[in-house]
Amino acid sequence: MPKIETIIFRCLAPDAQKRFYIDILGMGLREDGAVSYDPAQAGLLFVKAERPYQPSAGDVYWKIALAVQNIELAYKQLTAQGIEVSTPHQFRDIGYLAHFHDPEGFTIELIEHWFEGNRPSGKPDPSRLGGGASLNLLTLRTHDIAPLREACLAWGMTCLSVQSVETHGFTLHFFAFTDDTPPSADLTAIENREWLYQRPYSVLEIQEVHGSGPMTITTTNTAGYSYTHFSGANVLKIDCEELRITSFPEHRA
Repeated sequence: MPKIETIIFRCLAPDAQKRFYIDILGMGLREDGAVSYDPAQAGLLFVKAERPYQPSAGDVYWKIALAVQNIELAYKQLTAQGIEVSTPHQFRDIGYLAHFHDPEGFTIELIEHWFEGNRPSGKPDPSRLGGGASLNLLTLRTHDIAPLREACLAWGMTCLSVQSVETHGFTLHFFAFTDDTPPSADLTAIENREWLYQRPYSVLEIQEVHGSGPMTITTTNTAGYSYTHFSGANVLKIDCEELRITSFPEHRA
C-alpha cells in the first residue's frame, strides 16, 4: 500500500537537527539518511539552507504531531532536558495536546492517544518518549480544501476524520493510505478522534483556514518545509498552493 514516505525540510544545520530527533525524541536513522520511528511512518529528511526559518500563520506548513501514550511523561522527559514545552491541556473536543519547537524553530505537537482523563491504567515505558511515540500527523494548511480532497481521494487515500474548530476559524481534514474504517461512519464524530491518534501510520492533516488567501511557502535557499514524498502512490506532483507532494524521490523543491 502507498504511504507518506518522507517529509523534507531545509535547515541551517541538518546534522544537528538529525541528532535532536534521534537523541532527544528517540527516532532511528534510516538508510537514506532520514530519521523515523517506524518503517510504516513518515521519515524526516533535513537538507541544507542558507537563511533561518521564519514561520508564519500563512505558511503552507504548520507542524508535525507525535502521538504518545502518556503526554505528562513526555512533558517531564523533554523539560528535564531543557526543552521548553507548553503545559499539556485538553483542546476542546480535538485532543490532549502540548507544543514545543526543534532547534531550528519547527513546531512539534505532542498529542496523546486519549482525551484527558480517558487514558487506561498501566505504567508507561519510561525509556521511550511518552511511553512510546509515533509520527502521527503531518499538518499542512490551505484556504480551499476542495481540490486537495479530490486529489487525496484520487491517490487512494481515505478520509478518516473531519474536525470543525469554528471558534478558531478553521476545519481539520485527515487523510491516510489505509483500509482502516473509523469507529463511526460520521467522519465528524468525536469518537473517531482518539482512534485517529492511535494509528500506527502517518496521517496527512490539512488545516482549512476559512476566509484566508492562498498560503505561502519559503524560498529554496531559506529554511522551511520543502516537499513530501509519497511512495507507491500514483502522484506525479501537486502544487495546490505549493503543498509540493510528489512520488519522485529525486525531486527537490
